[in-house]
Amino acid sequence: MPGRTTLVSGGNRGIGLATVRALSEAGETVVATYRDAPPPPEIHAVRCDITDPAQVEQAFKQVEEESGPVEVLVANAGITRDGLLLGMSDEDLGAVVETNLLGTARVVRRALRGMIRRRHGRIVLISSASGLSGSAGQTNYAAAKAGLIGLGRSLAREMGGRDITVNIVAPGWIETDMTAALPEELRREAAGQVPLRRFGRPEEVAALTRFLTSRESGYITGAVIPVDGGLGMGH
Repeated sequence: MPGRTTLVSGGNRGIGLATVRALSEAGETVVATYRDAPPPPEIHAVRCDITDPAQVEQAFKQVEEESGPVEVLVANAGITRDGLLLGMSDEDLGAVVETNLLGTARVVRRALRGMIRRRHGRIVLISSASGLSGSAGQTNYAAAKAGLIGLGRSLAREMGGRDITVNIVAPGWIETDMTAALPEELRREAAGQVPLRRFGRPEEVAALTRFLTSRESGYITGAVIPVDGGLGMGH
């Protein structure tokens, strides 16, 4: 028997791809979205730029026609355009907020249609430790990721009576293509600040997400859960 229809935005690489695989292994029917580079061919995927409302609508219609209403949403898609705020262009500031916060809100809003009708849903927003602690050179990114916390907790209050849970996962330093491109000295310095003395693996983030989307997690909502090796203790 096929599992629940599950959509993972930005499911083509890194944390998103690990989440697609983890949820597929759990028996869910998973579809990934991607903007430019598609995921491996074995992954069921649809192209969708979440900054474009028309593409969001088309992607959901395709998923609904092929797999049924989305019952589980993992909102992972995001971009970075780092730099000090003083020298940051309006384009770089706006693009990150538009994608990471407003685009995510757009995807969540569209997913809610089916969840409300079915009176069941699981939503997980992938935020970041930088949204809790701040990050020099990432004011746009940290602000957008912090915004996801307000979005998710407000939505948890709005949707709780309909058996729709909304939780936020906040990864710290994770082994992804982005962190792999950092200078080795910076990687060592960053890992040295983590109590576990290493970067996390995408699969470790995906494991938490898998639980938060499960039926067993039905009494958890509005939570912000770090996966950061202890870096942000006290948040």
